[in-house]
Amino acid sequence: MSDERPESVDDFRATYERMLGFVPPRVASRFEASETDNPELLLAQERLRNMIMYPETLDQKTVQLVLFGILHAKLSDAAKLHGLAALRAGASWDELRAVIDLAFLFTGFSAINRGPQVLADIAELEKKAKENESD
Repeated sequence: MSDERPESVDDFRATYERMLGFVPPRVASRFEASETDNPELLLAQERLRNMIMYPETLDQKTVQLVLFGILHAKLSDAAKLHGLAALRAGASWDELRAVIDLAFLFTGFSAINRGPQVLADIAELEKKAKENESD
């Protein structure tokens, strides 16, 4: 990430598009509702997210792999988005599998049983993101 932080709603929306190739539906809904209801709160939320998600001390591949692991261990659907972001930041499929194995070690069979489906979902998201970018 450059030294300049996003400032406008459109700038923040663009960070999702760069990270994933699209704005996730839940995020898009939050943006849509907050832009009219409480735009200052939306900007505050996005500034905080941006400050934490783009630390100077970690590269984006590492950040996204960590987030993927945390969210996968919590069995969160958002894990697949951060798995996709990790791939787009340079992670390999083997690295994603290793993170799933680590989540299993501390979470148990639920994490490892969900792993293949999460990877399949990430592959589908990656395909859609590439299609969107080529349009």
